[in-house]
Amino acid sequence: MSTEGVRIRIAGVGKEFGALRVFQNIDLEIGEREIVSIVGPSGCGKTTLLRCIDGLVKPTEGEIRIDGTAVTGPPRGVAVVFQHFGLFPWKTVYENVAYGLRLAKAPKEHIRESVPRHIELVGLKGFEKAYPYQLSGGMQQRTGLARALATDPHVLLMDEPFASIDAQTREILQFELLRIWESRPMSMVFVTHSIEEAVLMGDRVVVLRGRPSSVHEVIETGLPRPRTRDVLSSPRFNEVRDHVWSRLMHEAEQAERELQEVR
Repeated sequence: MSTEGVRIRIAGVGKEFGALRVFQNIDLEIGEREIVSIVGPSGCGKTTLLRCIDGLVKPTEGEIRIDGTAVTGPPRGVAVVFQHFGLFPWKTVYENVAYGLRLAKAPKEHIRESVPRHIELVGLKGFEKAYPYQLSGGMQQRTGLARALATDPHVLLMDEPFASIDAQTREILQFELLRIWESRPMSMVFVTHSIEEAVLMGDRVVVLRGRPSSVHEVIETGLPRPRTRDVLSSPRFNEVRDHVWSRLMHEAEQAERELQEVR
């Protein structure tokens, strides 16, 4: 992609934990109005890379910049949605959604305006006073998404956000998120184990492979926006899905052989 409109720039990034080198030589640029999906085998460092972008983990080498500023800690304007919801069980939906704004010391008037609007945006109007234990998994994830969006981020990092949800709810939330993104485009990095989900969500799919892993290929999905369920049966969707799967198949087979040897 051209340098114009680049929001996130990852240059020569590597990470190791002691003797374990997780990934190396990661070079990637993500645009201001783009969703980039990241896929790869378990243990290749997808979540660690996400945490490097968010400033929660420091790369061993290389640099990450957001809007031209080097990431040295959690940057403003970046929000994360986690796989396991990350809600406070003692807080209501309203208070969970308000948490990030209170942490940022937002004015009370802004909180009173923003929180109900985002609760309604994710389809939870009427559940403001409910606690997480009273919600389904899908509703809990909607709460986590509302909390992230309420801070008005220009970068949204998604760490396998729908992995713990049943298949039907997962598909509903995928298209809900795409609908929300269409109404307020931002830079989104979407980490997932699901190839189908990666292709559905992304403008591009980044395939990580190897040990330590690196960027094996970046694939333009070429799918139209806004995206509807019809895209799932389109020839282009099937073509890209099969292409991504073929790039990961060798890695999966190698991991299975190693597992058999251990057994």
